[in-house]
Order: sequence, then C-alpha cells, then structure tokens
Amino acid sequence: LYNTLARKKEQVEKPLVRIYSCGPTVYNYAHIGNFRSYIFADILNRTLKLAGYSVEHAMNLTDVDDKTIKGALSLVQENPQKFANLKEALLAYTKPYTEAFFDDLKTLNVTRFDHHPRATEHIPAMLDLVERLIKVGVAYEQDGSVYYRISEKKDYGKLSKIDLDKNKTGTRYNTDEYDKDDIRDFVLWKAESKDGVHWHSNHGDGRPGWHLECSAMIHEIFKGGIDIHTGGVDLIFPHHENEIAQSEAAYGGSFVKLWAHCEHLLVDNRKMSKSLGNFYSLRDLLAQGK
Repeated sequence: LYNTLARKKEQVEKPLVRIYSCGPTVYNYAHIGNFRSYIFADILNRTLKLAGYSVEHAMNLTDVDDKTIKGALSLVQENPQKFANLKEALLAYTKPYTEAFFDDLKTLNVTRFDHHPRATEHIPAMLDLVERLIKVGVAYEQDGSVYYRISEKKDYGKLSKIDLDKNKTGTRYNTDEYDKDDIRDFVLWKAESKDGVHWHSNHGDGRPGWHLECSAMIHEIFKGGIDIHTGGVDLIFPHHENEIAQSEAAYGGSFVKLWAHCEHLLVDNRKMSKSLGNFYSLRDLLAQGK
C-alpha cells in the first residue's frame, strides 16, 4: 500500500492487521464524498481478508465537537423544557444521524467493522491522555483549557510535511478545525461552562478537543499502536498530524505503521463538502432514482 508518511509503497505485515478509520461527525447526513472514504476502508478490509490476513478494524463516530454541540444547542432553544441538560440534547441530536449512517452503510453493502466507538463513551481515556501529555511536558493549561505545545515535538509535520517555521509562538487554537496552512498549539481539553456540554476534569469542567478523541480511542481499543490508519486526504493536516503528536508523546513507540489516504470526490473540480454546499447525500441520489 502507498504510505503517506513514507511517500512510497510499503508491505503490509502479517498475520493480524489492526486498522483504524476516521468515521463521520454525526451532525448531519453523510454525503457521498464522505462515503467514498468509508467505501475505501471497506475495500481495504475485504482485500486484506481475501489475501489471507486477519483484520481487526475500528471506525469511530464523532458525537461531540463544535458542530454537534451547535446542533444540540439548537434543540434546546427550540424546546427548552424537553432536555434536563445539554448532554441529553447532544444524544438526541446525534442519534438520528448515527442511525442514518449505519442504514446508509447497509444500503451500500459496506461492512460493519469490529468496533464503532462513540467519542462520548471514551471520555475517561481522553482525560488520561491529557494527563499523560501534561506529565511529559508537551501540554499546558490556560484558563481551564489544555493545549498541546507543538514546539516540543521536534518531528511535528512529518506526515504532512508542513513548514514548522510558520509557527506563531504563544498562539493557540481553541476550536476543533482551523486553516490548513497555519500552525498553532491546539486544544486538547476545552473549557466549558456548566451550562455547556461538559465533563469534570482536574482542570475544571470541559470537553475533549476533536483531535484528542481518535488518539485516545485507538489506545483504549488496541492497547498500543496500529498497522494502518485510513481517512481522506483532508485529514492529513491537522487532524492526523495531531494524532501522531499526541500518541507518540503520551504512549511512546510507533503509533501507526502505514497511513492510507483517499482523494476527495470532486464536483465541478471542487471538493464536495457541506461548507461549500455542493454535496449530495446517498438519500438525495436514491430519491432521484440514481
């Protein structure tokens, strides 16, 4: 397989192949550009098995991030009497999109993998990861949030080949997503008021940053590094780069042997995305008889 990290094809080692694939953020229906990535993971899984490999495969569900919280807040605003707290609203908001995702996988005959962890089910593992990063000196607290100091990771950028000289010392990102050409310390644990979606930590009430989630779930499920990590090319930076930084600093050793990324699905030579409004859901196409 072509390894994004090495920039060349490399052999997949037998007998057991442990794979983690970045799954959907369940704040809306997945579009067919998203499903290209999931079909890519499914074909890889099937091909390895046909070639005689044993496979253990996980694909996560991101059910807590900026987007899902925004959706939960909208539910509360529409019906404030219905929800005792924002966590209940978050579950109610993400549940139908989670169910729709699995229904769409079934329609496409995509394999259900061995593990489909939801981020909200692994908060203790995420808090453990935060404490490990603070202990080894690569994370710091400010105003109740905890950030990863990327200047402490000397090989930061090895996956994306991004230029570390662009780093702005002392600046931070407190959001889950940010510009592709800008490098700043990224949030691991984000401070939230008691009125927001929050869990208690040694640093106060808060919730995990998006980049933190996958690293913690991989470690909890596989108890160590993995053989293959998949996702779309848009995740190479910052998401996968940040996963490497967190996991290698906290747990030591090799995090991922081989990174396999698939290209975007294009519409009129532009990436299909919800933000651009040029996307089609599987349900849209089925309704059109496609």
